Amino acid sequence: MQKKLHIKKGDQVIVISGEYKGQQGRVLEIIRDKDRAIVEGVNMVSKHTKPNAENPQGGIVKKEAAIHISNVLPVDPSTGLPTRVGRKLDEKTNKLVRYAKKSEEEIK
Repeated sequence: MQKKLHIKKGDQVIVISGEYKGQQGRVLEIIRDKDRAIVEGVNMVSKHTKPNAENPQGGIVKKEAAIHISNVLPVDPSTGLPTRVGRKLDEKTNKLVRYAKKSEEEIK
């Protein structure tokens, strides 16, 4: 069974601790078995690449590296501040929806 995480792909998140504290970005990928996320524009590393079809010249490419999910929190849709996430049953659709604990607003 998969773990329930407070973030998912496509969420807008804020880094709350570490070297990149305060930076915002969109989650590009979740790595569940390592509890890590790749966030757009955060934790950029230089990767040396051999020439290939995508990059015929080769060289150094900047790309995002994974950070631990405990270091990120979703952005509250109404205030733009970091917020914890709760889950509640939506009466209309009978499905669990995520909501921001600060503003009680649903996270899309």
